[in-house]
Amino acid sequence: MKPDPTAGEFSGLKELERSLPSSWYYDPAQYALELERIWYRNWVYLCRADTVAEAGSYRTFTIGTQPILVVRDEKGVLRAFFNTCRHRGALLCSEPAGRLPGKSITCPYHAWSYRLNGELARIPSAGRAHHVATEEISLYSVPLKDWQGFVYVNLGDPKRGFSENFNANTDSVAHWPLGELVIGHKLAKRIRCNWKIFWENYNECLHCPNVHPGLSSLIPIYRRGIMEERDDPSWRAHATDSDPLYKGGLRAGAATWSVDGKSLGHEFAGLSAEERRVGYHYVTSMPSHYLVAHVDHVRSSRILPLGPEETELSIEWLFPKETLADPAVDIEKAWQFSAQVMAEDGAVCELNQRGLKSSRHATGMLMPEEYDVFRLHEWIRGQLATS
Repeated sequence: MKPDPTAGEFSGLKELERSLPSSWYYDPAQYALELERIWYRNWVYLCRADTVAEAGSYRTFTIGTQPILVVRDEKGVLRAFFNTCRHRGALLCSEPAGRLPGKSITCPYHAWSYRLNGELARIPSAGRAHHVATEEISLYSVPLKDWQGFVYVNLGDPKRGFSENFNANTDSVAHWPLGELVIGHKLAKRIRCNWKIFWENYNECLHCPNVHPGLSSLIPIYRRGIMEERDDPSWRAHATDSDPLYKGGLRAGAATWSVDGKSLGHEFAGLSAEERRVGYHYVTSMPSHYLVAHVDHVRSSRILPLGPEETELSIEWLFPKETLADPAVDIEKAWQFSAQVMAEDGAVCELNQRGLKSSRHATGMLMPEEYDVFRLHEWIRGQLATS
């Protein structure tokens, strides 16, 4: 077995590693394989539970080619189904969100109806008794999990460990009341790049000095093109230096990710001094979701593939209820800052996608600072190797 090129006190790669083949970012057959072996087997984030709040309320989604319906039943239980009628496969709900009339899900084509728990309720056909018993046909159920108010589904392998999605770092946000937070602002956009390019960009900061001037000012270590203290091979030379330029964390005087670095005022109780010093804490749930937790808000980003060269990015900014109820608080300072960072990321991801079509560029190479990109590639290779 090849030695881990990231092992040791220095986080970076110790030898040259090649990136994934360029064709993997635009080839339709490769994209279809990734849908089957990655997107249809792992837990995929869809929405906050409180956006499907009342009995009969619903939301619809598409994961790859698969139509999904999330509905809250009469007992208050969230359920997920394939958004497909059992009769001849028609789409049941075509709007992105809404409230079902009455207490059933009715197909708009031939009016088969289903209870909110997915059971078939009625077939309006005179001869149905000779063909099918209503109690034998229900909607195609999809396994659903609610983690701290974040709703996930799994289309094909629900036995796969849910916690494995999170890279075992959920403890990093244990002090945040995630389940109690409320969406204060949201943004959705389409990025003309393969979904893997977005995740590659997320997993390195080599691009930060050139692409993110505002973010690199707020987080001094990012100005050096690295994410953590030990990403520098000479980190021991500054081991006793508390300067965030070497230790990471926010610049002196800053408290959160915002236009001016100032807190919105209603901060989370129970955070440690170190959590406040750093000012940003990540939870990554491949392949669809990541969180960034700050002292006064949390940003949730969902990634869904739309095709070999297109990705949907949906961002939600979550705040304590007290923040949103306070007329003196301007939450735009928080969401505007990270929205600018995301716009910068989207632009360079699209540049990356466009350049990959070169007939000479079969594969790229990874710099030492891109060790997490290497780990991402290894994860993808491992997923694809599982039949």
